[in-house]
Amino acid sequence: MYFLTEEEKQKLVRGLLPKFRKNQVVEELRGWNWNQPPLEPIYQKSLALYEIAGKYCPTGRDLYLRKVEGVKTKWNQAMIRGIIFHNTLTNLLVTAKKLIYLHGVEGLARIMADLKEPDFGALESWQKRIDDDFYLQLKEKVELIWEFEYNRLVFRLQDLLAKQPYIGVDSLASLTIPITVEQKLDGSFLGLSQYLSADAFNFSEPMILDLKFGQPRDFHKLTITGYALVMEAIYSFPVSIGAIIYPEFKQGRLAIKKEFQVIDDELRQWFIEERDEKMRMVNEEIDPGVADSCYQSCPYYQECH
Repeated sequence: MYFLTEEEKQKLVRGLLPKFRKNQVVEELRGWNWNQPPLEPIYQKSLALYEIAGKYCPTGRDLYLRKVEGVKTKWNQAMIRGIIFHNTLTNLLVTAKKLIYLHGVEGLARIMADLKEPDFGALESWQKRIDDDFYLQLKEKVELIWEFEYNRLVFRLQDLLAKQPYIGVDSLASLTIPITVEQKLDGSFLGLSQYLSADAFNFSEPMILDLKFGQPRDFHKLTITGYALVMEAIYSFPVSIGAIIYPEFKQGRLAIKKEFQVIDDELRQWFIEERDEKMRMVNEEIDPGVADSCYQSCPYYQECH
């Protein structure tokens, strides 16, 4: 899901990047300027990035209840589904890298054989906490995710080995899977948690990748924006492109939509405003009140009402 097709690469190279070069980000909104306004954090208590970017509750009272009132999160089906699918994909890519290093350039057949059977570990860790019907639904989808990514990995391996007959094992691993999954980041420069975890970072086409198993929302752009700012703050190189990936299960198959986004001044300013507003709410213990319209699966609905 994280790999770009040739068409998507062309869209980046000939579409988004030329437009971005004409409208560069102003210097004060680059993450490496974290020590001065507007990026410099105002409050001491840090927040996780998802707490800033997740605007499912219109007033942000879910954050107030969790951080100020100490209400514990109750896992709903959407949350469980998301974490299982994320972990399944992570396990697959990490296992593939291990197998490439283990079996080497000459071990394609063994890599394919060892990787083919799905790993249900992420699903089985939840088995005792969910009902049987939901478990079986998730198992079917985990198998679809695994088969889809397995086929893409095998193609990438075969294609690289055909083009580069003298390739070494380290190059084979990095070119086949140029992705770091669950990229750990310290967001403390920007007043965020020091234990952030981005879904993935693509080093061959430097961009933040965020996976969403659900309906597209405009505020999903805040997630990739926040991670881009953190990457810039830590490493002092520009991260100007992000991609939000929306997998969807349709009639026994997997459909994937990618939304590429230039992380421009407007998005950066939006993220900073959300950060400052929510940090103020938590640090000054301001109850924002119950929203006029609540989303159906809100895990805080009972406590909030």
